[in-house]
Amino acid sequence: YIYSVEPHLAEIGESAQAMFDRLVKQMKKTEGVTERLKAEKQMEWVGRMNSICSRAEEVVLSELVYC
Repeated sequence: YIYSVEPHLAEIGESAQAMFDRLVKQMKKTEGVTERLKAEKQMEWVGRMNSICSRAEEVVLSELVYC
């Protein structure tokens, strides 16, 4: 029984990671979080990336995990 669950969990994990990566990429583009910002204002970049990652994680969890 447990072996039949593992492929399903792996598939959900892969889907979640792909969705997270896609959302982060889209949010970075929309919000102007660039490599230039990273080079010139590292702390601002870190703060903005933390915000983006947190929001993307919340979307993934609500769409794929908690549904």
